[in-house]
Amino acid sequence: MSKTLNRPIRVLVAKVGLDGHDRGAKVIATSLRNAGMEVIYTGLRQTPEMVVNTALQEDVDAIGISILSGAHMTVFPKIIRFMKEKQMDDVLLTGGGIIPEADRVKLAELGVGELFPPGTTMASITEYIKKWVIENRNF
Repeated sequence: MSKTLNRPIRVLVAKVGLDGHDRGAKVIATSLRNAGMEVIYTGLRQTPEMVVNTALQEDVDAIGISILSGAHMTVFPKIIRFMKEKQMDDVLLTGGGIIPEADRVKLAELGVGELFPPGTTMASITEYIKKWVIENRNF
């Protein structure tokens, strides 16, 4: 018997640090909402700790970080560390932006989920989140 959710998937979409380019994050948030997910968009200039605390308070299934600043090797490890401290082991951390393949591999080794480059279809992002949450979320 396969697992299913009897409620909408909850996703937090955030921009961390000084990266002020939020158009992509807003497009992602709207697309996920149009796909039937509940989306909490935190806006600009969040800290990793703020993102994790909001995700915990909102009981989200996934956190999506949009990053174009080049700070991905700092931001994602900090978010993972805070998630582990809060025992959020069944919450997906994913994201997208300008992230070199070698860094994607290193981040995956730390526990970060799929990282999507520019040009990725919304359908593939939506399907990835749905599949991951159904397979991994403790509900």
